[in-house]
Amino acid sequence: MSGSNNSARFSPAFATVTTLFFMWGFVTATIDPLVPSVRSVFSLSYAESMLTQFAFFMAYGIVSLPAAWVLERLGYARTIVLSLGAMVLGCLLIPLATGASSYPFVLVALFVIAAGITQLQVAANPLAALLGKPEGSHFRLTLSQAFNSLGTVLAPILGSYIMLRGGVFAGAVSAASRDATLRNVDTQFLFIAGVIVLLTIFIFSQRRSLHVTGEEEEKTASPLAAFSSRWALLGGVAIFLYVGAEVAISSIMINFLHQPEVMARSFDDAGRLLGIFYWGGAMVGRGLGSLVLTRVPANRVLAFAAAIALSLCLIVTQAGTLGAVAGAAALAIGFFNSIMFPTIFTLTLERSHAPASSTSGLLCMAIAGGAILPPIAGLTADHMGIAVAFLVPAVAYAFITLFALAGPLTSHASTSSA
Repeated sequence: MSGSNNSARFSPAFATVTTLFFMWGFVTATIDPLVPSVRSVFSLSYAESMLTQFAFFMAYGIVSLPAAWVLERLGYARTIVLSLGAMVLGCLLIPLATGASSYPFVLVALFVIAAGITQLQVAANPLAALLGKPEGSHFRLTLSQAFNSLGTVLAPILGSYIMLRGGVFAGAVSAASRDATLRNVDTQFLFIAGVIVLLTIFIFSQRRSLHVTGEEEEKTASPLAAFSSRWALLGGVAIFLYVGAEVAISSIMINFLHQPEVMARSFDDAGRLLGIFYWGGAMVGRGLGSLVLTRVPANRVLAFAAAIALSLCLIVTQAGTLGAVAGAAALAIGFFNSIMFPTIFTLTLERSHAPASSTSGLLCMAIAGGAILPPIAGLTADHMGIAVAFLVPAVAYAFITLFALAGPLTSHASTSSA
């Protein structure tokens, strides 16, 4: 799969796959403004409101290995169309859940949406890495993740405008204001459903281009094969902690910036700051990172980014004395998050001897870290303060730094033993 002919052949396919990264980034980041919305409507604690992230990201832990099996049997194109259909179904369940004023039903709908995104990621992440020369895999996946970040930038801005204005955020909390807020939530998810339907039609029309060499051979591979690879397992832990850290920070950011001692921003204004600076920083970082990764070894870039993110988290814990500086440090973490997911993913694909579909299934299962770390951060915020909750992602970044630094010392050995 090398040479200029192949590069030309796969350019349209790579562009097609990149649209998927944008879509699931948009849907995933929509949960961030949903957190303060459901917290206000249903009178939840921080920990209880984080169940939105738990329900969403737990799908990765439950669905990923079956998703790898589906990918092996159906191939990339049909798996992607199936995934988008599940996402539409979940979005349509949201109005039913809000109509019943049922927070548990909202969580079920979020799980269905996330199940579709999980299946989509199991297919699209390795596909983006495989659509071209092997030495360009870090560049391609990071570039695709830059478009994923564009989705995560736009979603909190639009979501905050729709879900965090009016209703319970306009004044007194009443039955009418709660109902108005829930209708705003409906509007957001019905809009998303419509966009996904259009995307599904586009992907179906391009399905013949989404085929890579070796796809037929992987149909006999076991989805459990990655568990025999040491690097696949270590990469899984790194992904688990990274996603958990990223989601925990984004989930508490709006409430953190709302604090009087930090920035005292309104909820909708804090949501815009989240989109522009935290997720926007990730988008800019991925754009720059895709260029840096063509010149600097991926493990070194990863170690640097994780170490800086760790330092910023420690600064944020001093919000009581640093005030707005701590708020700025929290927002800046997004820039250094930028290259972590795609770099961990492609490093693991390189080092694992399991089939790409199996390794991708394990890594996507590890995205369940987004279900585990946010509730831990929420409990920490409830009992010790929201600034102290940033110690949870700090621990995650410490491990990722070690994972990156260990690569040059052990990657060659693991090639023969994994």
